[in-house]
Parts: sequence; structure tokens; C-alpha cells
Amino acid sequence: MTRQNPRTGNNGIRPCVYNSKEIRKKIRSWIDAWNRHDLDEVMAWFHDDTEFIHWDGNYIRGKSILNKIWKIWFQNHGNFRFDIQDIIVDTESRKASFSWILHWPSREPGFEGEKESREGVDILHFQEGKIISKQTFTKTSLLIDGKKIWMHTCK
Repeated sequence: MTRQNPRTGNNGIRPCVYNSKEIRKKIRSWIDAWNRHDLDEVMAWFHDDTEFIHWDGNYIRGKSILNKIWKIWFQNHGNFRFDIQDIIVDTESRKASFSWILHWPSREPGFEGEKESREGVDILHFQEGKIISKQTFTKTSLLIDGKKIWMHTCK
């Protein structure tokens, strides 16, 4: 017989403490922190044991390592902004995904500094009210000054 923990629910897994509307609001607040370039606020959302999979396939484990890498990224990628397109929440499994458009100065060869828009999706998994996993995916085509361009890694 499996005992139920009164604090966490079945099998020691803590149920989600937020409803779908609250999670959507929190994700929008988190993206606002990105758009303010507030790394401390962005990192406050992450669990100490978080894992991050970047759109280029790089894998990072641990909040402190992610913070060090993103600190450099924030310093080198100023003038960026995310617009959220859609948010999907599954409170039972403690997951959310959202689609976004990133606006920033392009780093694509031959288009450096030009206005770029890149579409993508993030998948978030939550544990103890924090992000334990963040996977980021992006389309392989970009808009640079209104023209569709294939990412240089896809040519």
C-alpha cells in the first residue's frame, strides 16, 4: 500500500499550486523581466537543479552555471525584446509552453546589426514552483528587415 503524503500529495509529488490563469500571468511577468533585461528576476524563476536546452542543442545543467552563461549573453545581446504569441498550460503535469517572437539586432553572417525577428517556442517544466526544465526551439527561417532568410546553420 502506498501512503499519501499530506504535504505533497500522491507519491511525494507536490501538486501545482497555481491555476492556468495564474501561470499565464506569471509567464507574462517573466517575459517582462527578459524585456527589461533584468537577469536577476529572470533567474529567480529557476530551480537550483534546472536544465536548459538551447535551440542550438547545447545543454546546461544547474542554475548557477546558467546564470553565468546568461550574464554574458545579456551583456552581448542588448536591445532584444520578446513578444509572446500564445501560452498553453497543463497544470496537472506542471508544464507550460509558449510561442514567441524575438526582436533583436541580427548576428547572422552578412546581416549583422540589421533588425531581425525570430520565432520560437519554449517548453517549461515546473518543480516546487520553479522552472526545473526549459527547452527552446526556433524556426530555421528569420525575418531580417522584412525579408525571409534561412539561418546560416541551415544552409
